[in-house]
Amino acid sequence: MEDMNQRTTIGEYLIERLSAHGVRHVFGIPGDYVLGFYNQLIASPLKVVTTSDEQGAGFAADAYARVSGLGVVCITYCVGGLKVMNPTAGAFAEKSPVVVISGAPGVHEREKNPLLHHKVRDFDTQKRVFEQVTVASAVLDNPETAFAEIDRVLHAALRFKRPVYLELPRDMVAVPGRAGYRAPEIHETSDPMVLQEALAEAVALLNSAKKPVVLADVELQRFGMQDELVRIIEKANIPVASTILGKSVISEQHPLYLGVYEGAMGRDAVREYVESSDCVLMLGVFMTDINLGGNTARLDLGKSIYATSEKLAIRYHTFENVRLKDFVRGLIAAPLNRHEPGPLPALPRPVQFVPDPQNTQISVKRLFERINEFLTDDMVVVADVGDSLFGASDLYIRRRTEFLGPAYYASMGFAVPAAVGAQMARPGLRPLVLVGDGAFQMTGMEISTMVRNGLNPVVVVLNNAGYGTERHIHDGPYNDLLAWNYWKLPEVLGAGRGFLVQTEAELDAALDAAARHTESFCLLDVHLEPLDHSPALGRLAERLSKCI
Repeated sequence: MEDMNQRTTIGEYLIERLSAHGVRHVFGIPGDYVLGFYNQLIASPLKVVTTSDEQGAGFAADAYARVSGLGVVCITYCVGGLKVMNPTAGAFAEKSPVVVISGAPGVHEREKNPLLHHKVRDFDTQKRVFEQVTVASAVLDNPETAFAEIDRVLHAALRFKRPVYLELPRDMVAVPGRAGYRAPEIHETSDPMVLQEALAEAVALLNSAKKPVVLADVELQRFGMQDELVRIIEKANIPVASTILGKSVISEQHPLYLGVYEGAMGRDAVREYVESSDCVLMLGVFMTDINLGGNTARLDLGKSIYATSEKLAIRYHTFENVRLKDFVRGLIAAPLNRHEPGPLPALPRPVQFVPDPQNTQISVKRLFERINEFLTDDMVVVADVGDSLFGASDLYIRRRTEFLGPAYYASMGFAVPAAVGAQMARPGLRPLVLVGDGAFQMTGMEISTMVRNGLNPVVVVLNNAGYGTERHIHDGPYNDLLAWNYWKLPEVLGAGRGFLVQTEAELDAALDAAARHTESFCLLDVHLEPLDHSPALGRLAERLSKCI
């Protein structure tokens, strides 16, 4: 008979499966219901990254998942778990596979329904809440089924690229699971007849088009199909644009890249090229209001091929049971005609920034011009929502998957903790963080997590004394914030460098110094006029004003 002491425990198996899927870091905050599992994590190859707040841990895990394929946040019951709800909702909305692991009261502690600390209503309340923002969930309270449940839930995260929830009662962490269990191999395929019909119709539409264009979005990155995207456009010589959510899904140095399409918020040349196409091949596109420039996009679905992980529609025909990967690979193998698109719109390239010698106050437009010059091949841009994100849409990203932003769910506070996750996932990339002062006051404390873990992002705080984007919608005193001396935070933390930036010359000098200071983080406190805005936001306002 097998020695019970030698069998793998539920906690150990969970760690093994996370490691097998490429996870190297777990973000979170400990609590008594999860301390036993934390001890197992410390003894494992996985590195525990303790953040300042659970919401920060959730955002970090989200960014980690976007960069490396799977992220993990581990917290305690309810007081920790419910604080992770907002980042989990964002990960669900934007298809980021985050594994939420929550400790919980022990199975035997729950007898007679006692009022244990952290409990809200019933013992399954937290699980029922998380079921609304995850694609799979399980309570690991049965040793006979725990291993299979772990594999089922992790498979769902990877299959659908959305968050999942695992609840681990504290008295089950060290309990051995079912003896002899082996993780199953799961292979999913499309319906071959439906796939064949869909490919035939798509190829006919593409080959008959005079001016086809590809609109590529974030699902191609989530499902690891960026190489396939390049093969399609190069085979058929079709230009490609990205959405703001999918920015950097392809290198912006590629000769067939048009730029970011975002309706009226984007550059006119890109908008006109995409909207005048007689066949738009939309691959992994999120049809959201922000992606479509506040619903100012003009895309004719009667001339479109719309393929995502959840839907395939060609013109007004819908095809069921066709996987996105199979459809994309089918297009690569299909007899696509080679098109002659003619001259493409020129991309705005970084130009040399010459600061005004008259101590001119820095503007949002000039800030992004200088940042564009500052970016290098070993940087990843992490933008928070608002003008940090809109302005960044015009930045020139040299390589792929080097731009992260919450461009659909649009939760403020994403960028600073997301930079932690991004650099943990890709240590060779230095994050350039663009964050408004409002968002920074929500999660900026995660700079201390950067210091503890030896990270070196460059954090640019767009300090316009409040919630700037809301001012352009409807201004009022509720948009005002207490002024912080953000540039003095390195003194508080005992690490990093801070810069007060009010003029073009000070910005130029600060970014030069930040480029040289790579041993720790740099923070630029950039003072802007409250009603100043990026060119992208200005384009949107101008276009919308013509519709009133």
